[in-house]
Amino acid sequence: MADTEHDELEMTDGEAKRGLLQPAPNGSVNDDHIAFSNDVGDQGENGGEHPQTEEVPTSLRVRRKVKESCRKCFSMKTLKRKLPIIQWLPKYRLNHFQCDLIAGLTVGLTVIPQGLAYAVVAGLQPQYGLYSAFMGCFVYMFMGTAKDITLGPTAIMSLLTNTFAASTVENDPTMAIVLTLFCGLIQLAMGLLNLGILVSYISHSVINAFTSAAAITIAVGQIKSILGLKNIPQDFMPMVYYTCKQIPQTKIWDMVMGLVSMVALFALKKLREIKWKDQNDPERPVRLYVRAARKFLWLVGTGANAIVVIVAAGVAAGMLSHNINVFSLTGKITPGIPNFEPPAFSNPSINLTTPVVFEKIGAGFVIVPLLGIVEAIAIGKAFARTNNYKIDATQELISIGVANILSSFVHSYPVTGSFSRTAVNSQSGVKTPAGGLFTGVLILLALQFLVKYCYYIPKSALAAVIIMAVIQMVDYKIVPILWRTNSMLIELLIHLITFVLSFVLGIEYGILIGVGLSLLLLLYPMARPRLQVTQKQGIVIIQLDQGLFFPAVEHVEEKIMKMALEDEKPKAVIVDMSHVFGVDYTAVQTFKSLLADASRHSVRIIFCQIRPRVMKDILKADISKLKTCGTVEEALEELCSQGHELHEEVQPFISRL
Repeated sequence: MADTEHDELEMTDGEAKRGLLQPAPNGSVNDDHIAFSNDVGDQGENGGEHPQTEEVPTSLRVRRKVKESCRKCFSMKTLKRKLPIIQWLPKYRLNHFQCDLIAGLTVGLTVIPQGLAYAVVAGLQPQYGLYSAFMGCFVYMFMGTAKDITLGPTAIMSLLTNTFAASTVENDPTMAIVLTLFCGLIQLAMGLLNLGILVSYISHSVINAFTSAAAITIAVGQIKSILGLKNIPQDFMPMVYYTCKQIPQTKIWDMVMGLVSMVALFALKKLREIKWKDQNDPERPVRLYVRAARKFLWLVGTGANAIVVIVAAGVAAGMLSHNINVFSLTGKITPGIPNFEPPAFSNPSINLTTPVVFEKIGAGFVIVPLLGIVEAIAIGKAFARTNNYKIDATQELISIGVANILSSFVHSYPVTGSFSRTAVNSQSGVKTPAGGLFTGVLILLALQFLVKYCYYIPKSALAAVIIMAVIQMVDYKIVPILWRTNSMLIELLIHLITFVLSFVLGIEYGILIGVGLSLLLLLYPMARPRLQVTQKQGIVIIQLDQGLFFPAVEHVEEKIMKMALEDEKPKAVIVDMSHVFGVDYTAVQTFKSLLADASRHSVRIIFCQIRPRVMKDILKADISKLKTCGTVEEALEELCSQGHELHEEVQPFISRL
């Protein structure tokens, strides 16, 4: 997939505390990358806590604790963890510089045409795609924890920007820039508060469905540029309808340019995927000119976007020089590097006030930063596994947050990690995050000197770049996998619901409904715990299989009383709590009402095998009628002594509550 891939979204505490580019298992450092790690100390610099005794006054203990916390916050370990560049820069060598230079320039050639194209998807003028492409590279060089990731505009962020921050006036960037600032603030806050784990609650099937739906939405939205159509709505269903309705108005030359560009992109990118038979055979040396030729083909495949756009612009410019104007061109683009200035929260010239800005963005303040985090961390983990190093997920949130905050000062829309450009960066042999420095410098040079030539780029060529980039994001392989696995059929249903509703209601509602359904699937076992019920004449033994919390307690109470009173003669009940690892206040109060109800119906209830921590919470509630035993056998003996006759015949069954 391009620009996004979500292999695994789960973050463990260990991964959140380990640093960038850990050494190889043998502890050695090779020339493939600079190895360094982040040490996370929990005990301060002195390696231990201050001794505390009862004689030490509380005020003195508080002062010591504050000093210790300040010492941790302002220690060299913390500084190295928050600025990973301090760890790898002293080990930087000439061969690292060479590799980073090549990779950085290669990524720059990829991001320039992509940025111009993605800005159109975001509903902005093309130069805003380049405004969004350089600041993240600079920030990530200092704060990032993965050597491969490149930050910048992506297809998903562009579509979300158009969805939540589309201005009432065409090409007005006010709302997009405000959204960028608040994305950064929210992501930075989540990083500082270690809240990155929240993204783990968005299931892979939902992310996959959303990504595929977004890719199709973006691709269909570019058909109008391929065909040279105008006045096509942004919403998916009307977009499809009016695109089909206006097909007779297709501009043939735009269509030819778009189709030729797509074919050329497909063919050129195949050059990057060529596998030579002897490339991994050390016993068959390859001659220098052969290696050079192979490298040239790889560079051509990698720079396919730039090559196609440049050739298309050359063709259009050549035809214009002969007064042949047959293409829909990008038009005038404002050249120059943007001023570094705070974002404006209103635009008086178009009567766009601050309250209106916040009202229109709405849910985008939550959805856009969360999906930006998901995209970046998933990409970082995928390439960290491939290249054998670790990323610090918490630090990734901080670096992306700072990147978006500073990017908003240069008129950027929200940025995150790009899968396609990260893949190019990795395949180009990047060694450190310094590759982003060369990418950013190249983009600044393009803004200053090359943007004026973008006037001649055909819109259909940019549309071809977008379509060929996002079409790879459609992952259809997950459907048969979920279908073949019976236990995952519900996930398949959620996947399909998310996918369909993203078209019918819009991608913002599709992802929200998908996440909601996933959380319901996650919480359902808590609300309806599995009970193992063993019946003996006169006795009911019920075993709970997990914690007993407020969503389930009322239903469990009803089931217990129903089992006890299903015959004319009330039965005694033994509640086996050996698997109950926790209870809450509602559960404790339910015990009181359950025992009171049982007493009114002459039902005896005994709780057994209660864990110490659970027993401690129950005892604090002072439940007077509570009867407990250490084991089920002891409870049976006690009931026997009270006149209940036991039989050997049992009828076990599982009841799903």
